[in-house]
Amino acid sequence: VNGIEIHSMKIDSKVTSRFAHNVITSRAVNRGNVHKEVFFDVELPKTAFITNFSMTIDGVTYPGTIKEKEVAKKQYEKAVSKGQTAGLVKASGRKTEKFTVSVNIEAASKVTFELTYEELLKRQFGKYEMFIKVKPKQLVKDFEIEVNIFEPQGISDLEAEGTFITNDLQNIIKKTFSEKKGHISFKPTLDQQRTCATCSQSVLDGDFTVRYDVKRTTPDNLQIVNGYFVHFFAPTNLPKLPKNVIFVIDISGSMSGREIEQTREALLKILDDIKEDDFFNFILFGSEVHTWKETLIKATPENLDEARKFVRSIDTAGMTNLHGGVMRGIDMLNAAHEDNLVPKRSASIIIMLTDGNPNVGISNTEDIRAHVKKAIEGKYPLYNLGFGYGVDYSFLERMALENKGLARRIYPDSDAALQLQGFYDEVSNPMLTDVELNYPENEISDLTKTSFKHFYDGSEIVVAGRFIDNNQNSLTVDVRGEGANDALSYTTQQDAEQTAKAFQEQDYIFGEYIERLWAYLTIEQLLEKRIAATGEEKENLTAEALDLSLKYKFVTPLTSMVVTKPEDNNNQDGIADKPIEGIDIFTILLYLRNQVFLTFFFYLHSAAPQVSYLYNAHPTWYTSVDGDPHFIISVPQKEDAICFNINENPGAVLNLINDPVTGITINGELIGDKRTNSAAKIQNTYFGKLGIANKHLDLKVTVTPEKITIQNGNEKTGFTWLDSVTLQQESLTLIINRKKNLVLKMGHGASFVIVLHQVWKKHPLHQDFLGLYTMESDKLSEQTHGLLGQFFHPIDFTILEIHPGSDPKKPDATMIVKNNELTVTRGWQKDYRADPAHGVDVPCWFVHNNGAGLIDGVHTDYIVSSLF
Repeated sequence: VNGIEIHSMKIDSKVTSRFAHNVITSRAVNRGNVHKEVFFDVELPKTAFITNFSMTIDGVTYPGTIKEKEVAKKQYEKAVSKGQTAGLVKASGRKTEKFTVSVNIEAASKVTFELTYEELLKRQFGKYEMFIKVKPKQLVKDFEIEVNIFEPQGISDLEAEGTFITNDLQNIIKKTFSEKKGHISFKPTLDQQRTCATCSQSVLDGDFTVRYDVKRTTPDNLQIVNGYFVHFFAPTNLPKLPKNVIFVIDISGSMSGREIEQTREALLKILDDIKEDDFFNFILFGSEVHTWKETLIKATPENLDEARKFVRSIDTAGMTNLHGGVMRGIDMLNAAHEDNLVPKRSASIIIMLTDGNPNVGISNTEDIRAHVKKAIEGKYPLYNLGFGYGVDYSFLERMALENKGLARRIYPDSDAALQLQGFYDEVSNPMLTDVELNYPENEISDLTKTSFKHFYDGSEIVVAGRFIDNNQNSLTVDVRGEGANDALSYTTQQDAEQTAKAFQEQDYIFGEYIERLWAYLTIEQLLEKRIAATGEEKENLTAEALDLSLKYKFVTPLTSMVVTKPEDNNNQDGIADKPIEGIDIFTILLYLRNQVFLTFFFYLHSAAPQVSYLYNAHPTWYTSVDGDPHFIISVPQKEDAICFNINENPGAVLNLINDPVTGITINGELIGDKRTNSAAKIQNTYFGKLGIANKHLDLKVTVTPEKITIQNGNEKTGFTWLDSVTLQQESLTLIINRKKNLVLKMGHGASFVIVLHQVWKKHPLHQDFLGLYTMESDKLSEQTHGLLGQFFHPIDFTILEIHPGSDPKKPDATMIVKNNELTVTRGWQKDYRADPAHGVDVPCWFVHNNGAGLIDGVHTDYIVSSLF
């Protein structure tokens, strides 16, 4: 591809006692006649820590070094000021983080990239799962995935699958396991990688997943190696505890449409799984708080049928009284225990779902956290589910962790209902409560977490620690917990000789694996504690996690990897960071957009509730042109946006959307200010007239700041912006929200929102103008084009070399898009859907020079002769 051939790619994974050590090695050669840029682009699990990276170019190795984040940042900023360094490259997806490095190499030169990362595999639903993202982006002569697993307890089950695996590729997955060893390999030939016999595209694009479990003859397993131990606790065949679960559901207006539909769907499936011994209730919060029943009730068949009817009737209304909803749930659960309405031996949980931020009642998040923590008093876990990107995720996470629970983001995709149900399945089968693993204080130091509120079926508790005396070779542990019928209490013992005997059969253990497992788990738990900590406690947790990250060379949120490159060919150093859920710029971007949509929805809902379905398809993402004229292009897969302006003379008509399949065309005519501003270098222009046509329906709609004209064949109908209109016909849906905006939908295609901007009539300079926002653009065909229309298709880009720009508040960067290298600026454009007067700032990457390099062709290609 572009003269660069990936000669080989190998993913080598070694798993020893659940701890995975993964090495990805890729070799490429420049087959071109000039120096070329080679990209090494890897997606790795969010739960993993990068531990090493190196590039070897023509025999010379350039290593990555891990440093404290602040030190690396200062080094990076110093280099930026000299124009010597490339920006750090990082991205975050639903399950993965992206590590990207590029380097320029000479013609005929070879480069080898090697990335190492480690993670502790978690047990869920009775299996350990290792996830490998496979996307070489071209055919690779020597491609291989190899996984070796060693488990002292013995392997009971092993499977491997890939989302891209066809029937032809299924037989290429080689899988063997016996006793303590397991082996998986996947090594397709060039021809087997092709999408078809004559194709040059690779079929290798998706997820490769390995799942396995171990034999369990005892409830737990202790391993001791070189002064460190790990304790795995996962008892089987225990009777399930009855559970008491309260679902606290956000029904504010922002949950309207697909979100509340998916919530209802998930709750109905959850009701099918609730056991008859369980107790449950629903609490709904909008502006007010409503309960289904006054107390928790038993999950009898009759009550479940009544609950299903209630769930089907759940609808949205009002704002977000999150504090009131959660506190009502806590009070109800406390009362149920105090009044003995639920079994004494049972597990209680609260599951709260919200898509926004508290804005009714107590809305200060610090106050909410304090009230919730005081009310729960550690008696049961609180699980917070954040639907979409409009939530304050850090607040939800802190509040959950303070109350022995966790937070989870529910991504606003078509599978959101499955995500909700999947989370419930994780916590739906409690087996034990108040699990305590006690170790002799005079023998052990630096223990990881030893107290767990609940143990769920199919999961596993892992504790690791360090012996005070490195020569000690035995350990006795006291285990206690509360089960469905009685208390669990026993003692387990292990010595180092037993572990050594179990391990002498194999020869591919990597390094001091138990010590690294302990360090990984300790850092993970310190970072988790740090989320809710403040003051001196947070400083101490940070210092401890940082020391371990540096000692064991983990890239964590406290450290960065500095990647050094050769000095020739304009190569520049880079920094790789660990992304953090919920606090990066993309989350802020999505939060702003979501808030804009919510306000917009409320307005339309009150004006015309019968057509609110127009906004359910893509509430967060849209493509628009507004203002002077500013184009905003959403890129959902990047959770970001690109912006550009078009500078053209008044009177010019620009083609915005043209779809030959559906017949829809939208053109816009520019107007200028009433008089030229001599101080301005470029004259301001806006859209003063929009023409929307559907040639298949013989339908034309002309919109100006004064009136709206509909021409259907030979018939003409006119309205003004002073009218409030709801017009629904087979070929046309039109809603005019007086002096604000209008919604237009032709046939069963996309819908469009046109915003009216009105200025003071006697303003000496400005005049009224229009803005256009597209919704449901997926209903237009793949042949759609135009200044806006071309961006209804997926577009990908990479941001590199972030560095200070001419404005200190707006950094510049290099954008790789459509094989072009552009200089872009991080800036803001206005979204006027909710507030035509002031708008809301939306962050985006601004492409200069009339979108040159981003749009197809040049902007003058889009000038047409007339509105229709």
